[in-house]
Amino acid sequence: MRKALLRLLCAALLIGLALPLAAAEKVRVSLFSWPGYGFWFIAKEKNLVPEVELDIQIIEDPYQSFGAMAAGQLDITSSTVEYGPIAAEKKVPIKFVTYTNPSIGTDKIILAPGIKQAADLKGKKVAVMEGGLTQIYMGIWLENNGLKFNDVEYINVIMDDAVGAMVSGQVAAGELWEPFGSKVLENLAGATVVTTSAEPYWKKTALLGDGMYMAEQFLKDKPAQAALAMKAYFAAVKFWKENPAEGNAIIAEGLKFPVADVELVIGKDGKPLDGGIWVFDLDEAARFMRVKTEAPPIGGANGIEDHWKLTNEWWVKFGLMQETLPPAAGIELAPLKSAAGG
Repeated sequence: MRKALLRLLCAALLIGLALPLAAAEKVRVSLFSWPGYGFWFIAKEKNLVPEVELDIQIIEDPYQSFGAMAAGQLDITSSTVEYGPIAAEKKVPIKFVTYTNPSIGTDKIILAPGIKQAADLKGKKVAVMEGGLTQIYMGIWLENNGLKFNDVEYINVIMDDAVGAMVSGQVAAGELWEPFGSKVLENLAGATVVTTSAEPYWKKTALLGDGMYMAEQFLKDKPAQAALAMKAYFAAVKFWKENPAEGNAIIAEGLKFPVADVELVIGKDGKPLDGGIWVFDLDEAARFMRVKTEAPPIGGANGIEDHWKLTNEWWVKFGLMQETLPPAAGIELAPLKSAAGG
């Protein structure tokens, strides 16, 4: 009997070894060319969560990514953090799932030569990404400095084009983040920086930052993969914090950026970079999103709720929304709760 049982166990083992391993689930991710989103490349390169196969695309226009998500062609996108309220009101089938990093100096408003102050911009063109944080940043700065937010003409451009618009004199000012802001300053003599996200006011609001969005269908049909993708992202952040030189090299290769440009944004040592961004680890993100009860690491006491309210109010001013909505209308916390063990 024992010999027969042993033979059966051996046979079962051999059959198990002969069966192919279950294929990793493909998860389609997009980002635009900026080091703050490059942690997806680390997750893929180091295969930090083998259960998911990350298919990463670079799409420079975030609204193109949101459209692809709505059409079922993408599962996740990393982008700036302000789109949640717009998506909720317009019934775009995506959800904001986590804030990933605040800007603590990488964003700048730059004035063209001959422009000395906000008042000089009245009636002139300024470069922003319309429907993005850069537009809100510009609007708040204008109103804090004596103009109305609509006293200027907003020109909608992605960052590469914003550099060209500034250097060629097509616009009188622009909001740019690194490394694009430095490119303007290097190539446009007389250009001046009038505000940066390192200033206490911007840190207090945590206005300028990045986040992650997931398609509603992906969240509904593949909740386990959504949680694993979240886990993969923050595992990549952990790897980078422990191995910043190797992590920066992987991000640079993925983006086709010089390593120096990556370091300009996220730093060399895995710590928050004054003049760059603060890359949230899983605990910091969970606190900001109020998945954990400890105080948010930056911004208002209510974390994402304060941020949502601020951006929603500005979208109403800009005419992109008609009403204010509660955060629950556009935020899904299940993947973050799973990753954070909540």
